[in-house]
Amino acid sequence: MPHHQILIVGGGAAGITVGAQLKRARNPLEVAILEPADEHYYQPGWTLVGGGVFSMAETRRAEGDVMPAGVTWIREAAAGFSPERGVVSTTGGQEISYDVLIVATGLKLCWDRIQGLPEALGKGGVCSNYSREFAPYTWEAIQAFQGGSDGAGNAVFTCPPMPIKCPGAPQKIAYMADDVFRKKGLQARVIYATATPGIFGVPTYAAPLRDVVKRHGIDARYNHVLTEVRADSREAVFEVKDGDTSRQEVIPYGLLHVTPPMAAPDVVAASPLAAASGFVEVDKFTLQHVRYPNVFSLGDVSGIPNSKTAAAVRGEAPVVVANLLAHLDGRPLEAAYDGYSCCPLITGYGKVIMAEFNYEQQPVPSFPLDPTKERWSMWFVKRKILPSLYWNRMLAGAQHERRFIPGVKR
Repeated sequence: MPHHQILIVGGGAAGITVGAQLKRARNPLEVAILEPADEHYYQPGWTLVGGGVFSMAETRRAEGDVMPAGVTWIREAAAGFSPERGVVSTTGGQEISYDVLIVATGLKLCWDRIQGLPEALGKGGVCSNYSREFAPYTWEAIQAFQGGSDGAGNAVFTCPPMPIKCPGAPQKIAYMADDVFRKKGLQARVIYATATPGIFGVPTYAAPLRDVVKRHGIDARYNHVLTEVRADSREAVFEVKDGDTSRQEVIPYGLLHVTPPMAAPDVVAASPLAAASGFVEVDKFTLQHVRYPNVFSLGDVSGIPNSKTAAAVRGEAPVVVANLLAHLDGRPLEAAYDGYSCCPLITGYGKVIMAEFNYEQQPVPSFPLDPTKERWSMWFVKRKILPSLYWNRMLAGAQHERRFIPGVKR
């Protein structure tokens, strides 16, 4: 049976970042990453692909180019977890043992939970920035949209129940699309239909976003869960919750941007590592598994009450590294993740509210500026600075900030 000192399952943003930081933190550490994909994507850039700012190629690199030096790359996926035995089985039929396991698989997109969506996606004005196959079509659909006084003039943007990755992304593309429609002078009704009870979960940033919605003239509809797409009649069907009751609402559309429901991958949800939610059951501060001390998790698959973003990985990775080394040394786990996350909220072309916050939903800005204001400078950061930091610093294992609290223990 192949054995690795540290086995990381998943070679996305979380897996590559923590792997690179581990190799920088201590030598010799023997690290392997289990990842079947040949390509790596900067997913935060897909909103800008859908908005016509980036090409998909600008968000893509070869997986081998981002794999940390000195790490063993196992080009398979996990097929099962046996934490009692300290073993991961793979899709290639291997069993791999480990001293310490890091689970960073990301989550899965559940397109089929919305009736008719898989068949409709990618044509007829039905698009999504959450798919590398269909994000470019979002820009095509926005350009092709003609508006009108009837249902064809409705541009509908949806957001499913939490948790999802990048919770601000479903509304960002609505603001960008509205800018395009206004510039063209189209008669359009932009509808943002979200399953959430408000525009954003952090009150400090929700207040300015309500002003943005008002300025754009967007029809924001809350507690709306998309259940069906009727492509033939161009209708979106929603379950609308009103207290203890619910009703069905049918909205015709000319353009429909869908953010799909999301869940932990089946292999994780069916494993002993999962909580009832299906996500990996870790302590929200130490990121160590609550039942298996030699297991850690970070990124979208970790079952912690934070906002699932690439920026969150920047806060989580140093904590995992510090606590994993402490575990190997037999020392107490003293590093604690404070829930830091960041949503660069695009409110239109050239405008961004840089929303940074923690578990307590308190602003933790990285810049000496009022974080609730729309700024062109933050648009520049989103468009130019953050992609460069991702490729050249974050994936290389550089620790830009230490978002953890020494001395906090389970």
